[in-house]
Amino acid sequence: MPIYWAFLTYMLLKPGEENHEYWFMFSGIDKVLHLSIFAMLGFLFIATFPKIKFSYFFQIILIYAFLTEILQDEMGLGRSMESLDIVADTIGCLIGYFIYKALVKRFF
Repeated sequence: MPIYWAFLTYMLLKPGEENHEYWFMFSGIDKVLHLSIFAMLGFLFIATFPKIKFSYFFQIILIYAFLTEILQDEMGLGRSMESLDIVADTIGCLIGYFIYKALVKRFF
């Protein structure tokens, strides 16, 4: 999990690049990416710390989402803060959390 978290931080904070148009690109793809990577983060986080209270889990992920968005804006590397990214991050981590809980309930 630390490797994924470090990779995620790098990807969220690396300098922005000019977007190229690819066949799979669509409006809002960045929100889908935020949701999916934070779903994986939420899943891995709760799998690593299964006894953590939900409120602590949620606070840690939410603080991380806010910090990365603030840093994107403050670092001045071609990235900007978007409140919808924080919403996508939050929904993604909740999806990961509930998928983990459903799998544990079903298989263990």
